[in-house]
Order: sequence, then structure tokens, then C-alpha cells
Amino acid sequence: MLSDVAISLGNVSKCYQTYKKPIHRIFQAFLGAQRKLYTEFWALKGVDMEVHKGETVGILGKNGSGKSTLLQIIAGTLTPTGGTVDVHGRISAILELGAGFNPEFTGVENARLNAAIVGVPSDEIDDRLPDIIEFSELGDFIHQPVKTYSSGMYVRLAFSVAINMQPEVLIIDEALAVGDVRFQRKCFRKLERLRNDGVSILFVTHATGSVIAHCDRAIFLDDGAVQALGEPKIVVNRYLESLFHQERSPTQQQQRNALNDGDGRMAELAVRAVTDMCRQRPSYNAGEYRWGDRSAQIVDYLLLDDNGKEISSICKHGDTIQIRVAVYFSAQVPKPVFGLTVKTVDGTAVYGTNTLIQKTEIGTHESGTHAVVFFTLTLNLLAAEYFASLGVVGLKEGSAQVVHDRRYDLFQFKVEDDGDAIGLANLEGSIRYEIT
Repeated sequence: MLSDVAISLGNVSKCYQTYKKPIHRIFQAFLGAQRKLYTEFWALKGVDMEVHKGETVGILGKNGSGKSTLLQIIAGTLTPTGGTVDVHGRISAILELGAGFNPEFTGVENARLNAAIVGVPSDEIDDRLPDIIEFSELGDFIHQPVKTYSSGMYVRLAFSVAINMQPEVLIIDEALAVGDVRFQRKCFRKLERLRNDGVSILFVTHATGSVIAHCDRAIFLDDGAVQALGEPKIVVNRYLESLFHQERSPTQQQQRNALNDGDGRMAELAVRAVTDMCRQRPSYNAGEYRWGDRSAQIVDYLLLDDNGKEISSICKHGDTIQIRVAVYFSAQVPKPVFGLTVKTVDGTAVYGTNTLIQKTEIGTHESGTHAVVFFTLTLNLLAAEYFASLGVVGLKEGSAQVVHDRRYDLFQFKVEDDGDAIGLANLEGSIRYEIT
């Protein structure tokens, strides 16, 4: 075991036995290995992982993928069916909302109880209580029974207690998904300070942006097995791809073959496609996030230079580019709105527009029809990687929106320039100097 390793998992597995009837558990005790009255469910399958001191690791996966089971085994509240688990240092964990709290006790009493459970001496507990109370921002509620708390108040107390136990390993299971944004930011600032102090942090979340922004590494679990482990952005893309991946149908493959040119790339927009052709584009981002009722579907796009030639993904500062988008309507959509947003890698929007803003009159589209939308942009952007998102929404009475198809971070492109400025956009600034 290396000295800088805080957590080491070797081939860790967890199997649950499920019975159709409770009485079968009793029968099984007498039958032993002669006959199985249960069905085996493997929540974890051969997980290998090391977490180093001061490292923050995000854990991603769909519901039921084994994330919480993994954290509970590391925390010691579950015993693995097989494999080895080595944890070095004091663990502080928020495994589920309100776990470990006595609902009849006050916030202060529960803080004392939790501190005692993890082995904090009573005199140290008294020293840490002011910090717990201050960070939680619960005010007089800290002296009320926690059964009167809201979910956000539970999180404030649980997080405040956990971080003030001077942990060497901190485990958080989706707790930061609850509560207001301001408190979440406060928590992440505290997590950064803990990490700088050498605390190892594991947290489960569905917020992929938080994983990219705050984690050193990430792990993607699916069906109890590790699918990806490494750089956060790469793992996040694998995770998102698994959520929204669609197998190519024979019809889709035929359309692709019909549109391929000599070098295997689609040279023209699939204006009559009814299935997704976007994945064949050279600039397509497999980690896109897509949702909507699909009454209108973005089925293809082209990224073109000002000469009408398809761009792989690299542009020059000042270039004029055109984005052509093919949309298929599988239902009647009155007055659709087509939009485009350009963002930085960290999700900051640098430009957005849509047909409603630009007062483009669009009538009702009937089921089975197609449309092509043309976006033209002048890239007054400085050198960086950018993502473009496309969307189609419908407008109802009262300006209510119905999302038909939104494809966040659908494709990626890179802008190159001569490096004569810094930032995101070229504001064409000038400097004048006078001697007085």
C-alpha cells in the first residue's frame, strides 16, 4: 500500500439475495446449499479503485448502478460479498438524507451524537459546535428537533457536522443536490479547502458540471461494474453517451450510406431524414445532453465555412460560418422557435439567438414535414474550445414553452487566432497614450 493512498478497493463485489416471500428466508436457513429459494442480485461486480490523499473523485451512474452501495462499503456500513477494502484515516460520511439523525433530538444533540460515533472526544465536540452552528446557518432551529426540519435544513446540518469532524476521508451521497444554490456554492468552497488540506473526497452526483469543475478524477458505474475511470470530462462524456445513446437502425444506416461522399463523410444535409444523422458529423459531441417530446426533431446539421465547405471542427478568429439544421416534424407544431447557443467548455454562454428574438415569422408545421434552418455567425471569439447547442420549442398561449428537442453541446468547434488579445471575445479595443 502506497503511503499516499487513502482508499484501496480490490475486486470488490456485493450480492443481495431477494426472496419472493419472507418465509422463504427461514426455509433457506434449513435447506442450506441444497436448494436456493432466492435470486441473486449483484449490486457491485469486481470494482478496483484507488483514491489518493487530497484527491476528489466524482461517482456517476444511473439509478441502481451501484453508486450508493459502493460508498456504503467504503464507509463501513455494508460488508462486501467479496474483495478487499482498505481505508486509511477517519471517515465522515453523508450517505443519505437524515441518515444517522434521531428525529426526536435537536440539531445540537444530533451533532454531538454523530461526533461521538466517529470517535471525537467530548471536549473537542464542544470546541467544534460553534463552527457547526455557524456553517449550517440554521439559527434557532439548531435547538429544535430535526423532525421539524425541511430537506434543505437536513442537508445543512448533515454537511456542517461532516466537514467539522476533521475527516481524512469525506463521503457525500447526492446530498448537495438538495438545498439552495448559494449554500451549494458555500459547500463547494469548503470542499476545496478540505482538499487543499489533504482530505480525500468522494461524492455521488448527477450534476456532471460539478464533476468536471471540482473533481480530479471520476468513475462511471453501470450495472455494478466500472465502465470508465479517469479524467472527469472523458468519464462524463462516457456517462452522458450511455444515457442518450441510440443504436443505429438499418434505415438510418441506409440513409448514411446514401449520403456519404468518396471519403466516407456526409457531404450534404440530410434534409429528408427522419432519424438522427448528427452522430456521423466530424464535429459531433458524443457527450451531448438531449431532451424533449420529439414532436420536432433535429435530425442533422452541417458546420460550413463561408465557401460552403464542411468544417471538421477548427475555425479561425473572424471567420464567418454557417450552421444548417434539418428538422423533422413527427406531429403538428404551431409556431416553432429554432434556437442556437454557443458556450465555453465550462458552460458559460457567450452567445445565443433564436427565431423569436430575430422576429422571424414561422407558421404551423404539419406532421411528416421537414424544415431547414440557417444560422450565420461571425466568430469574433478568441482562441478556445466551444460547444454549440441547438433547440426547437413550441409556443402556447401565454408564451408558455413546450420543449420539442433540445440538444445541449451537440457539437464542438475550436477557434484559433493570432494571440493578440485575451479572454473570450474580441472587442477590438485600442489603446491611446499621451504624455502630459
